[in-house]
Order: sequence, then structure tokens, then C-alpha cells
Amino acid sequence: MKATGVLNDSQYTPSVSAREVHLLDLLTILAYRRKFIFWFTSGAAVVTAVVVLLIPNKYTAAAVVLPPSPNPSMSSTMLGQWGGSGSLASFAAASMGIRNPGEIYVSFFRSRTVEDALIQRFGLMTRYHRKNAVDARQAFEAHSTAALGAKDGLIRVTVTDRDPGFAAQLANAWVEEFRKHSDSMTISEASQRRAFFQQQLLEANENLAKAEEELKNTQQSTGVLQLDSQARALIESAAELRAQITAQEVQLQAMHTYATADNPQYELAQEQLNALKDQLTKVAGAGADAAGATVSQGHISQAGIAYTNAIRDVHYYETVEELLARQFEAAKLDEARQGSIQISDVAVPPDKKSSPKRAIITLAGTALGLIAACMWVLFAFGLDRLMQNPLERRRLDDLRSALRRR
Repeated sequence: MKATGVLNDSQYTPSVSAREVHLLDLLTILAYRRKFIFWFTSGAAVVTAVVVLLIPNKYTAAAVVLPPSPNPSMSSTMLGQWGGSGSLASFAAASMGIRNPGEIYVSFFRSRTVEDALIQRFGLMTRYHRKNAVDARQAFEAHSTAALGAKDGLIRVTVTDRDPGFAAQLANAWVEEFRKHSDSMTISEASQRRAFFQQQLLEANENLAKAEEELKNTQQSTGVLQLDSQARALIESAAELRAQITAQEVQLQAMHTYATADNPQYELAQEQLNALKDQLTKVAGAGADAAGATVSQGHISQAGIAYTNAIRDVHYYETVEELLARQFEAAKLDEARQGSIQISDVAVPPDKKSSPKRAIITLAGTALGLIAACMWVLFAFGLDRLMQNPLERRRLDDLRSALRRR
């Protein structure tokens, strides 16, 4: 019994033993069956070429956008606006740990709000033959990409489709829907900050007015119209330290949301707060704190204590009012800002297909056909050799019988 499509002993019987196979023997076997290998490989190449020609062309349209520059954090801005607080500002900058903002905007491109807007706007469920929005989002993500350039920092969004015009239209609409989503978030956040600082500014103005009225009454009751330069410097230093202590306490409250008391950054912030309080104690005297610091009675006369407290409060509320006014103006500018991103390149209909790579696919199919033909020839020859051996033939018959049993 001979295996179909293999050599017989009259054609070629190489010196192949059961334990040793030479490379020349294998090449000789393949040479004897070269016609079969040639026609099989040619058939594989023709079939692959026909299949590839049936695959429709796909076009990729790309749009390039420049992400907006990140706004400085409110905590670092507050700290940086106080003179003499360089250590606090440097600590805030070191502890923020903000990631690349471009990565955040790339995530916004993949947000469900943006993708659902595109699905409804262009009817992608029907175009991608999907029955629900979840599958439509997956199909859209398979046909599109959003990536941040590592070198230039630009965001490139691409859409692949059979229609080059539709691909460009969908890519530009993707950028448009992202802009709507990001602008609404920016305006909402800026509006909240503007309203917050507006309320705080009104309260600060009221407190400043009360402090100025109290200072006027104190001047009339005590007869003290001004202090010497040393006392005034001490009062201003105490008010400055109170402001820095308030800012540091706000920083610690913010760190409570993501750090414990054992966190090294939290411990460093606590040490800086204690150092500021110690410095306030040296300036304003023992028992002074951020809530009510005054200059030690040993520095000025007893008659000026009430006047000192009054002018201290005026200076403190003036500093707070100035800070809140700056933050209020910054919030109004953020709220009025439009167009959070800038479009560098608008997507245009591509004039060259992006896939399929027909030449590469045809070469790959031809190579696979060649490998398959060679493997079949070697397998068939080995099977023929086994059938010539009575012992091996009996083993094959036993295996065939075992596989046929139910």
C-alpha cells in the first residue's frame, strides 16, 4: 500500500534510517516533487491574490490638535502670591506630581460622552452593523485611534473607513465633539471657582470694612494716631505670618484627601507649619497663633495695645482681600476663555489607501503555500516509508482500528 502523491522505491530510495536524517536527503525528496511544490505554491499565490483583490480599500484620515496649556493649581497660585513664602511655593510645586496633561485630553477623546455623540450624529450603529451602543463604541474604537506624540506633544486622532470623505468628516467631528465636552467642563469648573471667590471676596470686603471701622473707633478712644516704625514692622510681619499659616493649613487639609499622617510629604508640610507657628511666636509673643496674633506687650506701650490689635486686623484683611481679588479675576478670565484646544491640521479626505497591503499579503500567502507544500511532501514520504515496514504498518493499522472504534 502506497501513500498518494509520494515517491515509490523505483523512483528514489534515499539512505534514510529511522534514527538519522540527512539534509541532502530531504532536499533530494523535495527536488523530486518540485513540480507538485511549484504548482501548489502557485495556486496558493493565485488564491491569495484573488482574496486580497476582493478586500475593499480602506482610507485613514488624521487630524492634529494642540492640547491647551495646563492652568496652575489654585494652591500653588495662592502660595506664590505671598511675598516671603518661597519655601511654601517650592514645596507645593514639588508635591503636586501632575502627569502630562496631554494624556488626560487623550482620555477625554475616548470618553463615553464624546463617542456616544458621534454614534448618534453619524448613525454608526447602522454603519457598523451593531445592535447596541456598547458594540458600536467598540467598533468605532477599532476604526479610530487617539495618541499623544512623545516628542512634539501633539494629539493625533485618526479614523479609518472605506469612504475617504466620511473618514475625514468623522475625524473632524470627533475633534469638534471633544471640544464641546472639554469646554463645558472648563466653563463649569471656572464658573464654580468664580462664584466661590466672589462670595469669599464679599465676605473679605465686609471684614475689612469692620476692621477699618474698629481701627477708627480705637483711634478716637485711645488717641493713638500712629505707631513707631518698629511696632508697625512687627505688626506687618505678624500679619504676613498669619497669612502663610492659613495657606499651609489649607494645603494640609487638601492633602488629607490622598495622604495619611505618615506620608513623608504630609510630615514635611506639618513640620513647615510648625516652623511658621514658632516664627509667629517669636514675633508676636508666646500664646499667639494664626487666629489671633498680636505683638508682644514688651515691644510697645500699654496704651497702644488696642490700637495695635486694630491695625493688625486691618492689615490682615487687606492681604486676604487682595489675594481673593486676584483669584476672582483669574476665575473670570478662565470662564470667559473659549476654545480650549487649537487645531493644527484639519482632517482631509486621503488620496491614498492605508490598507490592505496587497503585495505584502500576497507574498505572505505564497510563502505559507511553499512551506505547506514542502511539509506535505516530507510528511507523505515519511508515511510511505512507514507503510513499507511490516511492523510499522501493523502499528498504523492498530491505530486506525482504535480510532474507528466507538
